[in-house]
Amino acid sequence: MGHFFHAVGVFFHHLAAVQWQFLGYAIACHVVKLVFRAGAWRAIINAAYPEARLKFRSAFGAYIAGVGVNSIVPARGGDVVKLYLVRHRIPGSSYAALTPTLIVETLFDFVTAGALIIWALASGVLPTHELYSRIPAVDWKFFLRHEHFTAIALAVLLVAGVVAFFWVRSRVEDFRDHVRQGFAILEDRPRFLRRVILPQSISWVFRIASLYFFLKAFGVTANIHNALLAQVVDSLATLFPATPGGAGTKQGLTEFLFRGRGVSHTLLLAFSVGMNIAIVVVNLLMGLIAIGLMARTLSFKKLRQRSQQVEEQPT
Repeated sequence: MGHFFHAVGVFFHHLAAVQWQFLGYAIACHVVKLVFRAGAWRAIINAAYPEARLKFRSAFGAYIAGVGVNSIVPARGGDVVKLYLVRHRIPGSSYAALTPTLIVETLFDFVTAGALIIWALASGVLPTHELYSRIPAVDWKFFLRHEHFTAIALAVLLVAGVVAFFWVRSRVEDFRDHVRQGFAILEDRPRFLRRVILPQSISWVFRIASLYFFLKAFGVTANIHNALLAQVVDSLATLFPATPGGAGTKQGLTEFLFRGRGVSHTLLLAFSVGMNIAIVVVNLLMGLIAIGLMARTLSFKKLRQRSQQVEEQPT
């Protein structure tokens, strides 16, 4: 994180050189991307609860509320907020059924991000795990340097997860039915392709466009190749959500992946931190507005208490 705060100082030093019109284009593309992603999630939820017909504004509000919280809370804490807000707008819904909708919503992202990482590996721009573990800003370098310990820890977590799964299933009679309900849209392939894959594909176009304009805004060579490299950085940081917004991790990876491309160290830091700050600010503002309108409170403590109370009620 020390590397990140140093990078913040570099960013403010370069602030006067930012091309604000391109920064505006980048933010606009980012917001449009969220609109399409929220629409895809709404389709998944409506397939699980066809009688409820969740309104788009409710799905969009819950989605950006979760995105906003994820910008400042590590380990995907905003997903809990998404589920809480949506559950209160679908009578008779349950967390057991709504949680799988988030899994379905990330399937296309997983495949697309994986394809980009494979492209980066094949083109030689992605660091090997030895080099990756030595990047000072990477938050998870301890686990990458101690592979045997990491393998054992992951095995223990896997076994614990399997045991927990069967423990829950054995005590909740309708658990399997609720989970299957969340995956309902996968049983209707044409609908899944039309209502989920298509809007998410469009969202990826705007995602790459946003990165392209961020590159332009901060004076880094803007082309599709560099925009894809920036996306690979974002995908890798998402795999290790140890800090809010991937702060620190993204800066180290950006420097490494853009090495040898004729971009100065300080300019790369300004770009990475500036983009990170802009996205966090936009996500947070939109998220706070959505939470305030939908939950009538900005207190995360109250949201947590309400969520626990609802969870204790029979579904």
